[in-house]
Amino acid sequence: MKKTVLEILMFSAYALFAASWVSGAILTPAIQSSFGEEGFANATWGSNVITIAKIVGNLAAAALLMRLGAKRAFMIAIILIAAGGFGALAGSYGAWLMSRLALGLGGALAIVYFAPVVLHYFSAEERPLINGINAAAFNAGNLLALLTTTALLSWLGSWQSIVVLYGVMALALGILWWLSAENFPLSGGGDKPQEEYGFKQGAREGFNWWLPLAYCGVLFCYIAVFALFPLIDGFAVASNHLSAVMIAAGMVGTVAGIIVTKRYPLRLPVLRFGGLALVVFAALMVTSRDPMIAYTAAALAGFCMFLPMTALVTLPQELPGMTPAKITVTFAMFWSVSYGVETVLMYGAGVLADVTGEPATAAYFAVACSASLFVFSFLLPESGKKSSEENLEADNATA
Repeated sequence: MKKTVLEILMFSAYALFAASWVSGAILTPAIQSSFGEEGFANATWGSNVITIAKIVGNLAAAALLMRLGAKRAFMIAIILIAAGGFGALAGSYGAWLMSRLALGLGGALAIVYFAPVVLHYFSAEERPLINGINAAAFNAGNLLALLTTTALLSWLGSWQSIVVLYGVMALALGILWWLSAENFPLSGGGDKPQEEYGFKQGAREGFNWWLPLAYCGVLFCYIAVFALFPLIDGFAVASNHLSAVMIAAGMVGTVAGIIVTKRYPLRLPVLRFGGLALVVFAALMVTSRDPMIAYTAAALAGFCMFLPMTALVTLPQELPGMTPAKITVTFAMFWSVSYGVETVLMYGAGVLADVTGEPATAAYFAVACSASLFVFSFLLPESGKKSSEENLEADNATA
């Protein structure tokens, strides 16, 4: 029962982080107007500071967990997410941006702490399901914001009320977390002494670099759909429609990914199939001039984008000798490197569009970068094992 409660609280906290981020982006014109700000460059800072905070926060997550334990560390994450909501009461645009920075830090900490909690509380058979659910947390919050922000604005009357509401909800989750959570050994349990495993040790393992490099292009393509595509004219359908279709299909892809990961023991074939199919369908989505084909391709791209996510986050947990301490460093590096590379790629896409004079080239660049999952999967180890029946069939086939 305890593990179920903790999982619900962690999922909800990260979903609220996503909802607060996306609703803030949707409400940017009203936010700028209330602070007397204008200009596109200023508008982008609301999301940029969150991205920067996630890079820094992911790296800080491991150190906080080692020093404070899971209970206090995740509580800090929730408080920071709540601070992002109460920033709506700020008296200046600069203070508002600082609250967005706090929001990003909270989200960065929260997503890293998924892995050690899942590794400690859930069995190997349960992890694919829980990992898949957690992989859908951001999409759930994103979809919540897309579906409710306009209605909430009409009901509550101001953008401040909406953002503060998310802050209040986060604080309520924080209280429940503090009453329910506990610290646990980070070395893997038992009477073993706590293992010293930090970024110095993690940086020496090639796997900790190949994993984020495999994902960074997919992350860039996902963020580009929301942050970059709306600036580009010429798609067969409105970019916000493409976004909604991809999110909805991504939720279905997450469910399919959970089923595949539970039933199919190998991880790398799933990563390669999903990664390659994503590139194909995303390319069709941005190049087709037929609305029906664009919608269909967007749905299939969203499905294939999230199909491999459960396998991707389960793979590190299955490696020999993995402990909560190690998995925390692995995912701290995973998210920090992924967002760091994504930030560079996003800037590169803008430069490419300026140099060529064709904004659409930025979309093509984002689609090309999504091939990272397929390419770098060949450098990742296989953590899954074939069943004894499959091994017997393979031996008979080669006999």
